[in-house]
Amino acid sequence: MLVEMSITAASLLIGGIAGAIVEKKLEVSKFELHEAEARAKANAIEHEAELILRNATLKAKDLELEIKNKFEEDAKELKKEYAQKMTALEKKDEALNDLFKDELKNITKEKDELKILNKEIERKSLEVEELKEEYKNKTKEALKVLEQSAGLTENEAKEIVLKKVEENSRDDIAHIVRKYEEQAKQEAKKKANFIIAQATTRYAGDYAAERLINVVNIPNDDLKGRIIGKEGRNIKTLELLLGVDVIIDDTPGAIILSSFNLYRRAIATKVIELLVEDGRIQPARIEDTYEKIKAEFDQELIEEGQNIIMEMGLRKMHPEIIKLIGRLKFRASYGQNALGHSLEVAHLAGIIAAELGGNEQLAKRAGLLHDIGKALTHDYAGSHVDLGGELCKRYKEHPVVINAIYAHHGQEEPKSVEAAAVCAADTLSAARPGARREVLEAFLKRVQEIEEIATSKNGIRQAYAINAGREVRVIANAKLVNDDEAVLLSKEIAKEIEEKVQYPGEIKVNVIRESRAVGYAR
Repeated sequence: MLVEMSITAASLLIGGIAGAIVEKKLEVSKFELHEAEARAKANAIEHEAELILRNATLKAKDLELEIKNKFEEDAKELKKEYAQKMTALEKKDEALNDLFKDELKNITKEKDELKILNKEIERKSLEVEELKEEYKNKTKEALKVLEQSAGLTENEAKEIVLKKVEENSRDDIAHIVRKYEEQAKQEAKKKANFIIAQATTRYAGDYAAERLINVVNIPNDDLKGRIIGKEGRNIKTLELLLGVDVIIDDTPGAIILSSFNLYRRAIATKVIELLVEDGRIQPARIEDTYEKIKAEFDQELIEEGQNIIMEMGLRKMHPEIIKLIGRLKFRASYGQNALGHSLEVAHLAGIIAAELGGNEQLAKRAGLLHDIGKALTHDYAGSHVDLGGELCKRYKEHPVVINAIYAHHGQEEPKSVEAAAVCAADTLSAARPGARREVLEAFLKRVQEIEEIATSKNGIRQAYAINAGREVRVIANAKLVNDDEAVLLSKEIAKEIEEKVQYPGEIKVNVIRESRAVGYAR
């Protein structure tokens, strides 16, 4: 019994061991099978990745080739466009050069004509001198004869003859003058129309007139009271902030802004227009509007300067100089806009420097900056030359530019072709017809001289220069001057004005003689 149980246990043990061995072999077989499948999948994935990589490489090469071809096409197109623009620029340069050469030819021709006229004038002057000498000799002979026959000295005889001639001839001269004056008036209109037509063809319209006022239109006159404000608070705030005189008078629908500073007037005009449009006019609102408009104007000045530098093809400048270039737009000198004058000088200087073998771009830069100091003269003391020179020194401008600034007003000698070109261009720009007008001081001095000439004549009570100095009204004493003598006086005054006063156009001398008869009924 025990033996059988031992055998059964042994059989079971052997069976269990055998089963474990078989099971283990089965697991090993499954593992190897899974391993083989995994390797097969890995090989398939690797092969697929190689295919994807190969396809991606081919696509990248195709894309690279396509981009390269497109780049080459764009480059060709840009080169073609660049060549066309360069050709156009060369044509413009040639046209400007031809125009400049024609102007030089005309100037040379006019100089030759002036030389011929000067020679003719000299010849005529010699003839006049000869006639004067002959007249003196004849007069001496007549005086000797008179002296011998009348027993008078030479001076006494001369005085008697001249006085008698003057008395006998004065009335005749007056009648002749009036006769020819009437004839001249008949043809004056035709001649005046011709002169005006000729002057119009030479008129230079591209300049800013030197004005002292701006007019702001308002929809109704009720706004004038609101602009003045309670106890004048609004108008005081406006004048204090804007730096202009605000003139509110009986002129319907208008407010006048007066100031010599174009920049301030432009800002003031915009501020008041916005306030009128908005309707809310009080000190705080005025200050806010002013700050906003001033910031906008400052930004516009910078953009204006940047655009000018870009258009002229100049290299970078200091931001402060760029802003001042834009500010020249609101500065006038002798009635000529400073920015327009500077641009004109820059272009002319570039052309001249290029013709003389100098640096065209440097000449343009010097021409643009030669009057940069004028943007500072309203805010700082000193001449625009000194202010401009110091400014360009501070911001490290080229020495040629600094020399041109000082040289164009004779403070230094031009040290380069470019500086000399700027001096010549500045003279050309200022001297062309219509470019500039005289300043107020010269005008007042001329008016004063005209009045002094008129009042220096005998028999004149008063004289007034009117119509902007183009007419002088002379009041004669009726007891001392008759009608014919008034005609002679007008001619004498006009002749003396021609000899002593420098003026454009013509001045009308109007001598007025008035007689009054007064009676009393008692």
